[in-house]
Amino acid sequence: MKILYLITGLGGGGAEKVVVDLADQMSKRGHQVKIAYLKGDVLVSPEDKSIELIYIGLESFKNMNKAYQNYKHLIDKFQPVVVHAHMVHANIFARIARRLIPVPKLICTAHSNNEGGRLRMLAYRLTHAMSDEITNVSYSACESFEVLGAVPKGGIKTVYNGINLEKFNLRASETLKIKTELMLDENQSLILAVGRFHEAKDYPNLINAFAKLIKNTENDKKPRLAIAGDGELKGQILNMIADLSLQDYVILLGRRDDIPDLLSAADIFVLSSSFEGFGLVVAEAMACECYVIATDCGGVKEVMGGYGTLVPPQNSEALADALYAVLNEESSNIVLNNRAALSYVKNTFALEKIVDQWIEIYVS
Repeated sequence: MKILYLITGLGGGGAEKVVVDLADQMSKRGHQVKIAYLKGDVLVSPEDKSIELIYIGLESFKNMNKAYQNYKHLIDKFQPVVVHAHMVHANIFARIARRLIPVPKLICTAHSNNEGGRLRMLAYRLTHAMSDEITNVSYSACESFEVLGAVPKGGIKTVYNGINLEKFNLRASETLKIKTELMLDENQSLILAVGRFHEAKDYPNLINAFAKLIKNTENDKKPRLAIAGDGELKGQILNMIADLSLQDYVILLGRRDDIPDLLSAADIFVLSSSFEGFGLVVAEAMACECYVIATDCGGVKEVMGGYGTLVPPQNSEALADALYAVLNEESSNIVLNNRAALSYVKNTFALEKIVDQWIEIYVS
C-alpha cells in the first residue's frame, strides 16, 4: 500500500514524532511511505532513511499556487492509496486540494482539543465532507471538536498516539551519567519537564509552583528542575527564574535528543500545560517508569489512566503541593505506581497496536 503522510511541519513537537514513528512502522510492514511537509525546517525525521521527505513550500498564503503545484506533482508521481494529513494547516490544505487533485482516501488527524480560534474551527466545519475520516488523539479532544462545531456530532473518531516502547523504556544505567552532567548528587531529586516554550505548556505555572516548593523545602533536600525544550517564550521563563532567584535550582537544557535517558534519570516528570490533546510525553514518561504529575487538561487524564497525580491546570499552589507530596512519598509506593503505569501504557498505547488500528482505517 502506498501511504503519503502530510503534515504542517517537521519541528520538534509531539505530533511530528507521532508521524515519523508511524511512517517507520508502516515501512517496516512493507508499505511504501513518503512524508510531505508544508513548511519549516526538519527537526525530526524517520529512522528509515529510505522514507523520502518532500517540502511542499507553503510558508505563507502567497506561496499557495506553488505549493499546490508541488503537491499535485507529488500525488501524480507517487499515486498514494491513502493520504493521511496531520495538524490543522495540512488537514485544510489536503481537503481543499482534493477538489482538484483526486486521492482514493483522505484521513485527517487533529492533535489537540484546541487547534486555533473560530476561523480554524469554521474551516474544519466547511471542509468536513472533503475527507473520508477525521480523527483526534483523545476522547476529550474529540468531544471538544464537537462542542466547538468543527465536526458534526459523531463525525470524529478517537485514535490514540502510539508509544515506541523500543525507544522509551527504563534505562537505569543512564541515571548516574545524567546526574553527573547536571552536577547533581546521586541522591539529589530531579524533576523534569519536556516541551517547547509555548503558551500551551504554561511554564510560568511550573516555575511559580517550583518556587513555592523550594521555599518550603529544607536546604539539604532542595530538588533541581530541568526543562528540555526551546521556543519563543524562553526569554520570559529566564526572566521569571531570575526574578524568583531560582538560578541555582533550574536548569534549561535546550533541545535534547536523549529524552528517554532524561526520563529514566528523573524522579518526577511534570506537565504544567493549560491544554493538551493527548500529552505524548506523559505516556513516554510512564513508559520509562518515571512518576508523573500533570495538570488535568485535555486528554491527559486518559493518558495517565489513574496513575501518577493529576492537579487542576493554572493552579501553582496545587502543583507545588503535589510535587512536595511525591518527593516525600515512600519509595516503595512510587515503584508500585510506576510499574503499574508501565503496564497500562503497554496495554493501551503500544505503537504496534496503534499501527494495527490505522491499517484497519486505511483499508476499510
